[in-house]
Parts: sequence; structure tokens; C-alpha cells
Amino acid sequence: MSKRILMVEDTEDNRQIVRDLLATTEYELIEAADGAAGVAAAVAEKPDLILMDIQLPVIDGYEAARRIKADPTLRHIPIIAVTSYALSGDEAKALTAGCDGYIAKPFSPRQLLAMIREFLS
Repeated sequence: MSKRILMVEDTEDNRQIVRDLLATTEYELIEAADGAAGVAAAVAEKPDLILMDIQLPVIDGYEAARRIKADPTLRHIPIIAVTSYALSGDEAKALTAGCDGYIAKPFSPRQLLAMIREFLS
């Protein structure tokens, strides 16, 4: 069975980049366009990995990650923060919120895919 990745990202261009990247892989992509929808999709779909933007409408990625990690049935799912916040301290803030990995935008697709494979292997 193919592994499923939930991408929580409000920018269509960024979703398209990841869609194209994963189209050639064995992974199945689920998409959500805001933080609340991302949490709901995590509950409904129980993905194998979550790619979480931080700057999101409704609730931000930090709060979405906290809510997912607070749910005992979802806590085990790795969350990679994918964000344009790349200042000193932002990675620590993402990890404190419950993210398991961190990648700054603009990212290299190869770098993102390597991180996805590392978490799903």
C-alpha cells in the first residue's frame, strides 16, 4: 500500500510544486488549504506524513501541529514544517510546536523528497 502524505499549504503554486514532485513517486497526496482543514484531514485520513506550512489562514501551522500532536491517535505521524520563516529560532519554535522536521522555502525539490523518504523509510 502506498504511503500517504498530507500537505497543508494555502498557496496554490506551492501545492503544484509538491504535486509535481510527488507525481513521479509511490506516494499519494492529500491536500488541505488552511490549518483547520489540515487538522480535520489528519483526523479523517490518518496520513503517514504531514507537510505543514506555518503561515496559514484560520489557524497557523504551529497551532495545527500542536492540535495534531495532542491527539493520541495522530501523535505518531511525523510533521515536517515547510516554511518561509527561516530566521534564527523559527526552527526551534516549529519543533517545540510538535514538528519533527523543518525545511525552509524556497526548498529544493530533491531536498524535500530526501527528507520525506527519510521519515517514511
